[in-house]
This record gives sequence, C-alpha cells and structure tokens, in this order.
Amino acid sequence: MNRIIVICLFLLVRAGMGFAESDRYQTTITPLPGEKWWGGMVGLGSKMPFDGDMRLFNLATENLNNQNVPLLVSSRGRYLWSEKPFSFEVKTNELKIYSACERLQPVQAGKTLKEAYLAACSAHFPPSGDLPDTLFFSVPQYNTWIELMYNQNQKDIESYARNILQNKFPVGVFMVDDNWQKYYGNFEFKPERFPDPKGMVGRLHQQGFKIMLWVCPFVSPDSPEFRELQQKGYLVKRKGTGQAAIISWWNGYSASYDLSNPKAVEYLKQQLRNMQKEYGIDGFKFDAGDINHYTSPDLEFYDKSATSVDMCNYWAQIGLDFPFNEYRAGWKMGGEALVQRLGDKDYSWNALRLLVPDMIAAGLIGYAYACPDLIGGGQFASFLNIDQSRMDQELIVRSSQLHALMPMMQFSVAPWRILDAKHLQICLDYARLHRQMGTYIVSQARSSAKTGEPIVRHMEYAFPHQGFADCKDQFMLGDKYLVAPMVEKGTGRKVSLPKGLWKDDTGKLFKGPKTIEVAAPLERLPYFELIRK
Repeated sequence: MNRIIVICLFLLVRAGMGFAESDRYQTTITPLPGEKWWGGMVGLGSKMPFDGDMRLFNLATENLNNQNVPLLVSSRGRYLWSEKPFSFEVKTNELKIYSACERLQPVQAGKTLKEAYLAACSAHFPPSGDLPDTLFFSVPQYNTWIELMYNQNQKDIESYARNILQNKFPVGVFMVDDNWQKYYGNFEFKPERFPDPKGMVGRLHQQGFKIMLWVCPFVSPDSPEFRELQQKGYLVKRKGTGQAAIISWWNGYSASYDLSNPKAVEYLKQQLRNMQKEYGIDGFKFDAGDINHYTSPDLEFYDKSATSVDMCNYWAQIGLDFPFNEYRAGWKMGGEALVQRLGDKDYSWNALRLLVPDMIAAGLIGYAYACPDLIGGGQFASFLNIDQSRMDQELIVRSSQLHALMPMMQFSVAPWRILDAKHLQICLDYARLHRQMGTYIVSQARSSAKTGEPIVRHMEYAFPHQGFADCKDQFMLGDKYLVAPMVEKGTGRKVSLPKGLWKDDTGKLFKGPKTIEVAAPLERLPYFELIRK
C-alpha cells in the first residue's frame, strides 16, 4: 500500500480519537468582505451560514443524524473540497480547517454561491443523470413509524392504508418501518404479526401504493443468520480476533455486515431481491448507516483501507440498485439517485424552524432529492406522552404546508386521528397541492439530474448579493416559486421579495425588491411565482 495513504489513514484514526488539532494540517480561511460559508453537514443547517464561534465538528466521527459531504461553499464564489473527511470550526468569524491528509485551500470559482456550488459539483460530484422513482416527488408518501412504532403489524398497516383512502388523501409510496422482521439480519415477516404478508402487499398494491420496507446493516447476535454470516466472513470483525465485532447502536448491540466486502454486499442485495420476488416489495428504507457506528479503532474491515465514512458510503451505494430507496445518513453521494430524508426531529415549533435551513443545506452539498423529515416530526419519543386532546393542531397544519412545496412530503402521524375536521381538511388541501405541483417538482428533479442544481434553493443562491445570505425562513422551489412558510405560531409574517415581478397565491402582483407584510391565516401558505426578473 502507498506509504502516503498508510500515513493518512493512521492520522485519520488519530483524528477520530480526539487527538490535538496540532497533529493535523491546518488552514485558516479569513472571510472576504461580506462572505458567508455553508456546508459539511446537513445537520448544521440551522447554523448556516456559519457565523460567530462554532465548536469543532469532525466529518469522520459524527454526522448529526444526517448526511455529510467534505464540501464548503461561500457566497463569494469560493469552495473547499477534500476527498477525505476533515474537521472544521469557526473562531471569531474565521473558518478553521484541520485535515489529516493535506493542507486544504479554497478554490475561487466565481463570485456567487451558485457559481461556487456548480463548480464544485462539476469537479467532484457531477450528476449521474438518474433520479429516484418520480412517484417520490409527485404525490405524498406515508410511513408507519409514528403510528405503530415497534409494533409493526399487518392489521394496523392495512388499517392505516384504508384510512388514507377513506380520507381521500392521494395514494403514493407506503413505508413499513422498523420491527416488521423477526430480528435484525433476518428478512422474514414476524408470523405472529403478519399472518399473510404476501396478501397484504398485494392488497396495498391494488389500492395503488408502492411498498417499501425498513432495513439496516445490522445482524442480531446468536441468530442463525449471524452464525452463517460469520462463517462466510461477511461481518465486521473485532481486530486481531477473527471474530465478529458487536457494535453499539440505538437499538442495542449487534454485528454488522462488512460492507467493504463485495461478496457480503452482493449477498445482502440478494436477500433484498428475494424479498422483492417473494412478496412483491418495491424498495427499501435503508436506515442506520451512521458514521459513528464504525469509528472504533477495535474494528477490522475486509478492506483494510476502509474508514468510518467509507462504511457509510458503501451502505448508500446499495440503494442505487433499488429505484425505491430512502436514506438518512450519507457520505459523498451528491448527484446520485438516492432519496435523502432529514433526520428525525421532535414534535415542536423549534423543529419546524429547522426544516428550511436543513433542506437548503442538503441541496448545497449535492443532495437535491431530499425529504424534510416526517410531517409533525419523526422523533417518536416526543409523541409518547401527548394526549390527543392537547395536540397542537396548528403545528401539524403548518408542517403539512411547509412539506407541500418541498420536493417530497411524508406523513407518519395520522392526521385523521389527531386533527378535528377543520384542520384535517387543510392538511388534505395541501396534500392535494403537492400532487397538483407534482409535474413541476418532477421537472425540477429531472433538471437536477442533468445539472446538479438543488431543488430547494437558498435565496442567496438564486438572487446573489441582494441581502439574502442570512435568510432562513423562505426559499426557492426550483427557479420559479418563492415559498415563505409559517414556522412560528401566528397569522402573518414578513416576506422579502427580490428584484422582479412576483404573483402571490391569490393572484396579486408585487414588484421587488421590497419587504411586505403578508396575512397568513391557518388556511394559507404564502408563496409567490416569479413572473419576470
């Protein structure tokens, strides 16, 4: 192995173990006049553009429940890229970069955020030309997680689907979440909960749904699958023992497929194809590929040069074989035909405020095909102790509205269970708005597959140097619609319009640039169509 690569890998391990920054190459980026920076981690979206002091974040050891990319982009046309993970922090408005492998320097690619992003995209993650199945974009999706949590079962799954139809919500992708299987690493339905899984899938198909199942790379210890995979050498090992390592993750302690082993990957993919053939499954929600699961120096991979981020990347590559896919963790997969969902957020107004900056961040590091978490939040613990009579119905409605003009919208908590007739009707109206806008959203996804441009765009990206760098509560959907969702309780907000002629959702015309006060009663999501620049 090349000596430089060996040294670089050694330093990466040291960096992941928390060694001093002086052990790495350092770069200090002093901002140009008015310059702002974005990137690195989707989970840092709310802190973008970076300002003031920010703690050290290491792309090799944490992903904040979301996607990482070794890319930073600036509003003054500069970008920084590395093939390997780096650490970064902000001190007194200076961006400090630490790399185990090289001294990184920003590239001057133009004068705007858009020029910086497109140059980085072209050079380092050009679009593949492919996109996930268009059904993801054109109609709402449904996920059984919040309603059923760890009690996934045939009776309640079919009941959820019937309620979608009875309440006249558009039919689309339907995801059966964690715990449908006997145990991790097994690909058989729990027989006590699913007496007729093939019939269930067939009936859901007849109703118009596409069916996805939750899967992960983990394998329950002391199971038949564990013993078989260990014998084949398909599991991550504990260094120096030849035995499978037991890894801590959010659902306990498990072995893991060694995704650096091509034979292990092909074996796993064959199990998924068998599920498709036997039960008619359309695709899979690929969860739990987080970087932090693979950072221990005690782990040994089939590919001795593989690191934590490589394992995350290998997991993501599997989804390219399945057009119906979804991920929540990723490394360097910008421009690929993968659905990237935001990490689970709690049921709160604060979480709702995070959706716009996080979605913008996803787009600015190459993940155009993104879904903004689950409507109302995907963190199940925040729903456990809430009495239905005390649900904040306004929050659910505003969350539905925000999702409606995003690339994707996904329901999990059942609106017909928690909302009264008035609030349910509003959610239904916005599910239908998303379907109505589906042709446009699909056209933007197809364009992104060719150009690499984000679908959800920062105002600074679309209208450079007009004072939008710090805007976090409005965005452009493609190149045509400015969306200004309600992310606070209330019935009105300010909207900043860039230069051009704009038409709002009521048909009223406005000439920008100007800031206007907009009435936003519960039934209204303010958005504006660009008529002329």
